[in-house]
Amino acid sequence: MQQKLLLGSRKFDLVIQRLCHQLIEIHDDFSESAIIGLQPRGIYLADRIHEELKKILPASTVPCGHLDITFFRDDFRRRDTPLVANSTSIDFMIENKKVILVDDVLYTGRTIRSGLDAMMAFGRAARVELLVLVDRRYSRHLPIEPDYIGIQVDSIASQSVKVTWKETEGEDAIYLLNT
Repeated sequence: MQQKLLLGSRKFDLVIQRLCHQLIEIHDDFSESAIIGLQPRGIYLADRIHEELKKILPASTVPCGHLDITFFRDDFRRRDTPLVANSTSIDFMIENKKVILVDDVLYTGRTIRSGLDAMMAFGRAARVELLVLVDRRYSRHLPIEPDYIGIQVDSIASQSVKVTWKETEGEDAIYLLNT
């Protein structure tokens, strides 16, 4: 399997900073907004954005949570082995808030649809926006488009995108894999 580095550690950090500044342009002090990272891998990006926003806006409180979508997926019954759910950690209501859903890679859109369904248990948001680190264009199964994009990758069906995180793989990087 061949892999091509699309984004290394230094640029990875710059992309996260840029995304934070874009969020600040729209959400100002985040008094009416919240960030929700989708389990399993969107939580790393959500946490990084949350930490960076705290540095940029030390006087603001930015609610940030993690949302498990395991049993909201349309394919969870199609697996040979039982799924193990992740944990949901949202200690705030999203009723009338502007919610920023966060995931690492947007591919078919099915994970985001599941996230929207799961999020409804926490209230009705005034608005929902989507932030992704990688947008794999031209591959949607559902009409879902991100509002904030770290990088866009045009890939073919035999390729995949791998995001590695310091927290789990020891490095921040984005790779294009040829299978």
